[in-house]
Amino acid sequence: MPDTDLLARCTTILPGHRARTPAELYAAMGAWCEANGVRHDIYGEGALIQDFERKIAALLGFEAAVFCISGTMTQVTALRLASMDRGRAPVALHPTSHIFVHERANHQLLDHFDALQVGDRNRPWRAADITGIPDRLAAIGLEIPMREIGGQLSDWDELQAIKAHCKASDIHLHMDGARLWEAAAGYGRHVSEIAAGFDSVYVSLYKGIGGLGGAMLAGSREFVVRAAEWFRRQGGNVIHRSPYIVAAAMQFDARLAAMPDYFRRTRFLYEALRAHPVLQVNPAQPQANMLHIHLPVDAERALAIRQELAVDHGIWLFNRINHGVLPGSSYFELYVGDNLLAADDARVREAVALLAAAVARS
Repeated sequence: MPDTDLLARCTTILPGHRARTPAELYAAMGAWCEANGVRHDIYGEGALIQDFERKIAALLGFEAAVFCISGTMTQVTALRLASMDRGRAPVALHPTSHIFVHERANHQLLDHFDALQVGDRNRPWRAADITGIPDRLAAIGLEIPMREIGGQLSDWDELQAIKAHCKASDIHLHMDGARLWEAAAGYGRHVSEIAAGFDSVYVSLYKGIGGLGGAMLAGSREFVVRAAEWFRRQGGNVIHRSPYIVAAAMQFDARLAAMPDYFRRTRFLYEALRAHPVLQVNPAQPQANMLHIHLPVDAERALAIRQELAVDHGIWLFNRINHGVLPGSSYFELYVGDNLLAADDARVREAVALLAAAVARS
């Protein structure tokens, strides 16, 4: 049975938000448009999109923000501008940066900027990772939280030291804030306090928010205007951005309000997982509403276990599985959203126990 059909039959789904069908989503978008008198923008000009850009900028504490069709385009553009302004000096990125891991060397092949891998791939940056670089840097791209290592956050004092160093050294500090909304609960601080000291911030409109796609780039007014021009040069000047804005704006406030609940639910899940030592969790304590669960079985066996629990118990454990560093090991990511928030406590514990038992049998 295809995964999509099997998932549709499950009554308990652990990862993410409830997936709406296109018909459900478009109907909700249409109703919201009708209730709010929404009109299409024309190449980014229009009340809906410009009001939302101002809302994001104010929320993050910046002068301006601009919509971009994808986070990939957003980030390389921001870092390209920073590098151009500083004589094409290189950009420092963590080894797990999205740009390295998921973007097919676009920064290099499209001649955006040169990049240095900095720091240990298994832990967040510390200030010494940055201050110890002998090269002149144009920019630093810092992900908050770091998705590829389980949603870990840089220590708050270390983050402040990185901000201070960048300011003193004229290094553009850019945030990959794809999951910044999630980090606010982990830090226990408002997003504007986290963003303070950064020169630019990218946020996603679809990951935690649940929109159709798209991103926002916040920064100074001059920087945002320049970035918008580069978006056009790269083919990002779509005529109507309104579908992306509507899909995000209609649920934006509710999603942000739910982030503390998602984080509390992540702590509950973490305690349920800790009851089964065969399941190893990263990080040692939740720092955002996501976790990585490491299994002492290979990826193929993990997928078979997922299939067994889906067929026999109506439980969907994870979406994607990854090979572990050690032979015969694997891990998966659990993003805690509406699905886990709505699940009964006993049912979650049952799902975790069934997973642990299946792994132990293997």
